[in-house]
Amino acid sequence: MKVKKVLVIEDNIDNMKLITYALKREGYEVIGAETGEEGIEIALKENPFFIIVDINLPGIDGIETTKRIRASEIDGNIPIIAITSYAMVGDREKIMQAGFNGYFEKPIDPLTIVERIEKVIGLNG
Repeated sequence: MKVKKVLVIEDNIDNMKLITYALKREGYEVIGAETGEEGIEIALKENPFFIIVDINLPGIDGIETTKRIRASEIDGNIPIIAITSYAMVGDREKIMQAGFNGYFEKPIDPLTIVERIEKVIGLNG
């Protein structure tokens, strides 16, 4: 079985380590990006299995990053998952309207996050 590549766009090193650890534990290969611009570039080059995007990024934010990926030639149906600490009323709707498939609030639980993501993208019932 081919190892599935996942792109994680996250500027916080601790959050990046946590999500990378969780994904690798479940057998995914992780490619990291610290900015939205870098994330878009990598997404276009690598065509990942799914993408995890922090909403609060330096430069363009996660919402704009996702809109640009969705507007690019690779969009296809790549699942894009938002991870954010900004959970105000109306945020979820705004995030989902931007083209995300799912949305999780920080702090994430490294023991359950991958299973929860796979459920959102339709991998395990």
